[in-house]
Amino acid sequence: MNSGFVVLLGRPNVGKSTLLNKLVGAKISIVTPRPQTTRDAIQGAVTGPRGQIIFVDSPGIHEPSLELGRRMMNEVRRATAGCHLVMLLVDASEPDQEGDRAALEMLRDLRLPVMLLINKIDLLRSKGEILPQIDLYRQRLDFLEIVPVSAQKGANLDVLVDLIYKNLPEAQPFYPEDYLTDQPERFLAAELIREQIILETQREVPYSTAVVIDVWEETPRLLRLSATVFVERDGQKAILIGARGQMMKKIATQARKQLEKHLGRKIFLEVFVKVHPRWRDQSGFVNALDFHRMVAHEVSTEG
Repeated sequence: MNSGFVVLLGRPNVGKSTLLNKLVGAKISIVTPRPQTTRDAIQGAVTGPRGQIIFVDSPGIHEPSLELGRRMMNEVRRATAGCHLVMLLVDASEPDQEGDRAALEMLRDLRLPVMLLINKIDLLRSKGEILPQIDLYRQRLDFLEIVPVSAQKGANLDVLVDLIYKNLPEAQPFYPEDYLTDQPERFLAAELIREQIILETQREVPYSTAVVIDVWEETPRLLRLSATVFVERDGQKAILIGARGQMMKKIATQARKQLEKHLGRKIFLEVFVKVHPRWRDQSGFVNALDFHRMVAHEVSTEG
């Protein structure tokens, strides 16, 4: 058997989370059209007769200006630690961007085997458009493989998985067969609420939003959740709540439906909005959002 850790790297909005969900066969990472949606490194496992692939989704590589951005870049570096293989994603419809070049520079320092995935080939007018891109990227780095794919359509993903197994070390699975992801359900619930906020609101609101689950109460009949959405300004709070509370009602309803679909149980969800000025540049608040710290705290408390 061949098993190992494979990190997904690339600039924001190249399709890393879409690819992770498609490969794993379940929605474990939220997806929106906006860049910098992913803030945490998240694992997703594929286990079968050939072994186990642990994919690690990571935030988009960018130049951070706030504490939140710096933590996201730390997440990128953490995602690469202990990995056996890197998959660098680029966008076939927007080749050779500054963010792609920054990712390549980062990979030169990592000294790990790298596969290049040219994603979103479904957006190209003809297959011939991919050949100049392959030649271009070949000149930039010595890639193990170059694979054109469409994460959205699933094109060439079977080929990709075969190549990954061939390039992973011989090893038994690291986790049990039913292991899917390292993120707790509480964190996923917060992420699904944030996903709906990003999809429903415009301008600066999505980037200034953090979601925390305050109450997680399981009863025989349903799961009761209470969440707080933090924003940085009163104007953002007003946009989220909307006229007569209609915007937040819509966000909460869509998030509840997603949660019921994912968790397979009836859910009662209430969502509140609070203003926390400049939270994105406050290390204490930003670090408290890290689900890895939450899990570590729960384990130490139980111990």
